[in-house]
Amino acid sequence: MRCLSLAAAFVATAAVTGCKTMDIEDFEGREPTLVLEDYFAGQTRAWGIFEDRFGNLRRQFTVDIEGTWDGRTLTLVEDFFYADGEIDQRIWTLTKTGENTYEGTADDVTGIARGQTAGNAFTWSYNLDLQVGDRVWNVHFEDWMFLQEDNTLVNRAYVSKWGFRIGSATIFFQKGASSETQESAMERLRAAE
Repeated sequence: MRCLSLAAAFVATAAVTGCKTMDIEDFEGREPTLVLEDYFAGQTRAWGIFEDRFGNLRRQFTVDIEGTWDGRTLTLVEDFFYADGEIDQRIWTLTKTGENTYEGTADDVTGIARGQTAGNAFTWSYNLDLQVGDRVWNVHFEDWMFLQEDNTLVNRAYVSKWGFRIGSATIFFQKGASSETQESAMERLRAAE
């Protein structure tokens, strides 16, 4: 009987602690310290994939990013090159609202994106109009970024609609990575398929 009670207590504890989501404060003091406006000022290159909720790879892409910081606002011009030939651009305007807090807007973002840094991490959430076939879905993004020792920034973005996860994106950013021309980026992506 005692074994059953211990087993029940273990299961109950696992159920409660297993549901805990990450908290940005958990990364306080971790190195290297991520300062968003320092990392993204200038040229950055990113490589990413999007997977559906079943883990199927749906898209591959690269992004060339040009960032400018004016002391309060970080502007990111992101040029996306997809493996299927699609080209897109998003321009983020991020305003530093506190020592470690940010708000952002972009044309396809509904409302305000809100984020916070701590240690080597940055998290933010926002709603975005996502083109899916002939329709546009308004989806919710929860992004987590982690700066690594080699100046690589790893991003995991979880995408949901009506509270249900529909996919995730994994993106690797490299500060100061040299930009390729659009044609060479597309050739390299198609060769990888």
